[in-house]
This record gives sequence, structure tokens and C-alpha cells, in this order.
Amino acid sequence: MGTPRAVRIITEVAAVDRPFDYLVPESVARLGDGDRVRVDFNHRSVRGWVLGDAEPSPDLKPIAKWLGYGPPPSLLALLQWASERWYSPLSRFLISTSPRRLVTSLPPPPPSRPLVRLSADEARVAPGVIEVSPTTDPLPLILNAYEATLGREGSLLVLVPSEAWASRLRGRLEQRGCDVASGDAQWDRMRAGWPVVVGARGAALAPVPRVRGAVIVDADDESYQSQAAPTWNAFSMLQERCRRDGAPLWATSMLPSPRLVGQAGFHQQGDGPAGWPSVDFVDRRLSDPHDGVLSREAVDAAHRALDSAEAVAVVVVLQRLGTGRLFACRRCGELARCALCGQGERENGLLIACPDGHEARSSFCRSCGATNLKRIRVGVTTLARDVSAQLANAVSEVTASSAGDAVLERVVVGTEAVWQRVRRCSLVIFVDFDQYLLAPRASARREAIVAVGKAGRLVGPRREGRGSVLVQTRRGDDPVVEALRHGTFDAIINEDVETARILSLPPFGAQASVSGPGASEFVDQLRDGPLSVDGSGDAFTLRATDVGTLTSWLHRARRPAQKVRIAVE
Repeated sequence: MGTPRAVRIITEVAAVDRPFDYLVPESVARLGDGDRVRVDFNHRSVRGWVLGDAEPSPDLKPIAKWLGYGPPPSLLALLQWASERWYSPLSRFLISTSPRRLVTSLPPPPPSRPLVRLSADEARVAPGVIEVSPTTDPLPLILNAYEATLGREGSLLVLVPSEAWASRLRGRLEQRGCDVASGDAQWDRMRAGWPVVVGARGAALAPVPRVRGAVIVDADDESYQSQAAPTWNAFSMLQERCRRDGAPLWATSMLPSPRLVGQAGFHQQGDGPAGWPSVDFVDRRLSDPHDGVLSREAVDAAHRALDSAEAVAVVVVLQRLGTGRLFACRRCGELARCALCGQGERENGLLIACPDGHEARSSFCRSCGATNLKRIRVGVTTLARDVSAQLANAVSEVTASSAGDAVLERVVVGTEAVWQRVRRCSLVIFVDFDQYLLAPRASARREAIVAVGKAGRLVGPRREGRGSVLVQTRRGDDPVVEALRHGTFDAIINEDVETARILSLPPFGAQASVSGPGASEFVDQLRDGPLSVDGSGDAFTLRATDVGTLTSWLHRARRPAQKVRIAVE
């Protein structure tokens, strides 16, 4: 009988976030770091992962069963870093990198093969953050990243905002001669080290043994930010992973955020304003008050679009932001806005006020003094009904909960879920653009511009003249409107960077949101430290000069018995 062996195992029980030692029986002698096992944990049969060898002892329990491969050993240190960075149990990240089925064997990976010679428009681009127009095809950049890293060991990771996009991109890459793995069904290929891995946010944690390079398209897209705990970010994860493997990283953005502008290698590419869509603006303050949800200009543009041959001719977008309703003056059309912060005002009992309650006041127009304010209706269902009546056409309603295989009418009304359902159209109408501009978020201006950029992918760039975007607003003098008119956004980008610097927002600082019944008890333990604390009740914001300081102090505090949610940005 050989020398007994013991290993250190972290279980899937998130509430007990520390490893335990177990003996390795001869039946699972092939056990390796990262592999999944089943063990007896406090008289419960639970799954776990092997973190490394431990000191054997006769008092240790034996491992009950080997459950196949898990993440590669080279990924364990990154996952430990991620659990510290986003204040999460390690098991949460181990689950994300493990297969949903048992994988007991791995296929041999194909070699990385040179592609056909790149064309003149596929010139080499240096790694870094690249500002591109929204209609720029990312395929040439991905092919260049493949060729530039061809001699390196490992896999090329390619991230795009959605799984539907990843599926289309995979087909295009395979046509070019790339061997591509994607999706949980091909987890074994990724674990074996396939040459190219394509996916959405989860691909940042793809179980490849080594990363030779990475490309992330639309690096600022909100889909890369996990909303469920842990609130990890794919760009930050990919950046750290490439740093550890010494791999180059290419990141594209149509409007780089302060987080991206500060990265090394920031440069511009593409065709500038010509790559943005043609945008027309309708100032609803000047519209006939008897017009419906679509102005006369929008109705005329929609009828012209319906004469085109596109399967979907018109897309009407309404961004719903909570249950609040903006008010506008029936006489002059001006929005009711707070005099202090500029946010849209909404009902507050018998008065109106901004969401922060700066100045509750009577219902009257600050511009002309009229007391007859009207609600600006929100809701996709009501909008679809009204648009159908105005255009005398059947309308399809698309939201995140809509069936993905439903046949669409030539007029589609919906939320931003339309970006995933519609590939091409002749006209995109933002029926209430002020819902973007007046959103109570620091990134509201960026999100407004990015939304128009995504609409441009449906109608095509202005140089082609294939389609256009029509924006209805009551803020015709807004800086965002002016930037979209001219297709130049340097002023917006610079202002956002300066604002982030002044307010110590990422990347010039770090912050975390703490909420839940136990939030107050948790935050009270941190008030004497270097963190600044804002908020009350069961919702707080913690700020620090850097992420390291923030997370180290979070880990010092004891979690209360009551539920608490901690989201590190």
C-alpha cells in the first residue's frame, strides 16, 4: 500500500467559505487540482473542488466519489483573486467555471492553423482599448488577434455582449478556418484548450488552461456586469487573466467610459462620424399637442420606411425606467425638472419633486407658468397599441420576456430587447429619449449615446444611406443631442472622465453598495476605518481610494445574522 495522500477541498456550501482536508482513496487516485468530488460534509453529501495537496492524517474522512474534471489548476489562483475582489465565496466562481454535467475525459485539441492571408482592410491593430464606430465590423480585429497570437501557447478568448451574437460570430470564424468552442455543451473542448473560445460574459471564466490573447467587443456594455451576487465584471476579469498569463488584450468601445480611457494603449480606429447612423431630432416642445405618441415627422418617416423591402421596417424603442412618470407642460412642452439637479420631476403626494426630493413644489411649469401639466405615458403595451393605430399597421411587442422565436410584424415596438431580436430595419424611433437623458445615473449620457449607436447597427451607417434613426425629445439643447448631431463625442468623454475624477468614481476610486436588513449592522463595523459611508436604513454606499482598501476592509467585518447584499463595483 502506497503513502496515503490528502487534499484540500472547498465545498459548494457558500456559508462555510474555507477549505477542509480529506483523504484520497485508491479508487480516485487520478484526482488532480481543480477536479470535482463528492464528500461527506457534516453528515451531508455535497460537491466540492480540489484546491491542492494537504498533510495526511488518519482522522480525515475519505473522498466519496470523483465527479470528473473541473476548472484547470492554472485558473484556481485567479478565482481566489476574484472571490476577494468581489467579496464572494470562492465556490460561487468555481460553480461558474465547472460543467453542468460530468466530464471524465477530454478530447485532444486541434492545432492552431494559420488563416488565409489577411486583406488590406484587415491591417494589424495593436493591443489596447480601441474606440470604434458602432457599425464597425469586429471580425477583422478578431482575425488579427488570432494571427498575432498564433505562436503563443493557449486559447484566444473572444467576448461579445450576447449569446446570439456569439453564435453568429462562431459561424463566421469557422468559415475562416478557426476551430472554435463555445457554450456549456462544449465545456470539455474549452477545458482541453481549443484554439478559439467565443461567448458572452461567462467566456471570461472559460476553463482554458492558458490564455494566449483576448478580444472583448463593446467592453463597456452593461451585459458584461453581473447583476446577481457576486457582481463581477467580465472586462476586469479578462484584464486580470491576461495580466497573469502575459497575454495581449484588445477591447473595443463605441464610447469609452472613464474606466477604459485610462487604460494603456488607448487609441481610435474606424471611420469616425461616418460610421454612426444618420440621426434626426424632433423637438416635442414644438409639436402639435394633438399629436399622438409619434410626432407627425415620425409618422411620415415610418410610412416611408414601410415602403422599403426590409422584413422589419420600423422599430420603436421605449426605455422604461421604473414606475415614475415624467411631466410636461401642455402649453409649451417643457419638461418639469428639478431646479437643483436637473432630474425629471414626478408625483410626490400632492406635489411634484425629483427622485431625490430636493425641492417639492406645486404642479406648474417653470418656463411659462402654466398649471396644466400632462403625464408622459410609459409602458410598451400602451405604446404598441397607440403606434398600431397611428400607422394603421399590425405591431409586434418585444420585451425581455417575449418569445425568442415569434414571427415579427413589419413594425416592432419594445424595450432594448429589440437589439437582440431585430437584425436590420429602415427606421428606429426613440419615442421618449428623455427617459435616457434624465435617468438618475452617472452613466445616463453614455447610455443614451450607446443606445443610438446600437440602433445604428440596425439601420446602417450614414455613409450608406440605408436607414436612419429618429429621436423624439424635449431637450433639443442637451449636449448629448448636439454630440449625436455632429457624430463627435470627445467633449462628452472628457467631461465624464473629469466627473469621475472629481467624485472619486471608478477608476479613480472604488465603491460598493450594501443593502438588506443586516446592512446597518454590517456598515457600523466599518465606520472607524478609511471608508466613507453614505446612506441610511437598509441601503448604504461605501467608498475608498482603491479596490484593495475597499475589499480588505469588507473582509474584516463580520457578516450579520440578517440578510445583507454586498455589491462591489
